[in-house]
Amino acid sequence: MIKSLKSVFANKSIRKKIIATLLLVLVYKILAVIPVYGVNTEGLKSIIDANKGLSFFSALMGGGLANFSIILMGLSPYINAMIIIQLLGVIVPKIGDLQKEGESGQRKITKMTRWLTLPLAFVQSYGMIVLLNSLSAGSTLVDLSDTQTVLMSMIIITAGTIFLVWLGEVMTEVGIGNGISIIITAGVLAGVPSVVSSHITAGTYPLFVGLLIATLFVIYVIIKFTEGNRRIPVIYTRTGREEKSYFPIRINQAGMVPIIFAVSLITFPSIIGQIMSRSTSDKASEIGRFLVEHFNMTNPSWIFIIIYFLLVVGFSFFYVSVTFNTENVAESIQKRGGYIPGIRPGKETANYLSKVSAHLNLFGGGFLALIAVLPYIMSKLMAQPNIDFIISASGLIIIVSVILDIVRKVDSEMKMYDYSKYH
Repeated sequence: MIKSLKSVFANKSIRKKIIATLLLVLVYKILAVIPVYGVNTEGLKSIIDANKGLSFFSALMGGGLANFSIILMGLSPYINAMIIIQLLGVIVPKIGDLQKEGESGQRKITKMTRWLTLPLAFVQSYGMIVLLNSLSAGSTLVDLSDTQTVLMSMIIITAGTIFLVWLGEVMTEVGIGNGISIIITAGVLAGVPSVVSSHITAGTYPLFVGLLIATLFVIYVIIKFTEGNRRIPVIYTRTGREEKSYFPIRINQAGMVPIIFAVSLITFPSIIGQIMSRSTSDKASEIGRFLVEHFNMTNPSWIFIIIYFLLVVGFSFFYVSVTFNTENVAESIQKRGGYIPGIRPGKETANYLSKVSAHLNLFGGGFLALIAVLPYIMSKLMAQPNIDFIISASGLIIIVSVILDIVRKVDSEMKMYDYSKYH
C-alpha cells in the first residue's frame, strides 16, 4: 500500500491534482466558519443540539449551519435546481433532447442549472433564516423586522451558495474527482470529531465501540454493493472469428445521487411545518404541527421513514432512466459487430438491457434505500431517538462512493502514465 501511494505521488500530474483538491477543500472549510454579518450566533448551539436532523441536512448539503456561515445553504439550492431540471426533461421535450445530446447537451443543462440555482438560493435563504429564527429559544438570530439586515443576509447567503457551486466546478476541472461530491463528503466528515468527542465526554464507550464496529461493517457492505455488477455476455465477429467479451451493468447504477436528492426533498416538509405552525390560522397551524411531528429528522415517524425509502428508490429509477440510454448502448454494440447471445441486435437488445437494468435497479435502489433508513429504524426499535451515530448511513454511502470514484480516476491516470512511459 505504501509503495502504491509513493508511485501515485511520484506522478507529477496526479500530485498536482491532489494538492489542488486539498487546497480548494481548505477554502471551503474557511468559508464554513465565516459568519454572516449582523447575525447573533449565540443561540445557534442550542438549536443544533435540539435539531440534529437539521444539522445532518446541513452537513449532507455541504453547508455551514454551526456558524451561520456565508455558505449556510450549502449546495442545497443547486441540488434542488438539478432535480427540477431533470424532472423538466421528462415534461419539456427541448430539455429532454438536450439530456440526450451527450457532452454538448450536458454543458447547456449545467448552465441552466446554474441560472436556476440563483433564485432558489435567494428564496431558500429567507426560509432558512425564518426557520432558524423560529427555533432559537428566546434569542433572535436575525431581526426579521429589519428589512435591510434580512435582505443583506439573503444576498450574502445566496452569493455563498453560488461561490460554492463555482468552487466545486473548479475542483472538478483542476482536481481529482467530482468537486461537488468532494465538498459534500468534506461536510459529512466535518461532524465526525464532535460525535467521537461527545461519546468520550459522556463515557459511553461500549456504545461507541458498538457503533464503530457497525460503521466498519456497513462500509464493507457498501463497498461490495457499490462495486458489484452483472456481466452481460457480448460476442464480436471480427475477421471471420468470434471474440467473447461482456458489458457490465452495476447493481448500484445511480451511485449516491438518489440519497442526496431524497435528503434535499425530505427536509422541506419540516421547514414548511416550522413556519406554518406559527400561523394565526388554526388549520395552517395544525398542518404545520403535523409536518413537524412526522418529518422531524431527529426523531422521525414511520411516515418519514417510508417516504424517505420510496424517494431513494424512486430517484434511483429516475436517475438511471436519464443517464443509462439502452438504445445508444445497443446501437454501439451493433456498430462494432457485436451481439448478445440469444438476443437480436437493435431494438430487442435495447429492450433486454432495459429489462436487466430495471431488475438490477430494483434490487440496487431498494438496498440503497434500506441502508439510508437503517439508522432511523434502529433508533425506533431501540427507543433511542438521539443516538449519536459516528457517520450516518447516508453519509457513509456518499463517502464510500466518492472515495471509490477517486481511486478509479487515480488508477486510470496511473495506467495512462505507465502507457505513455513505455510507448
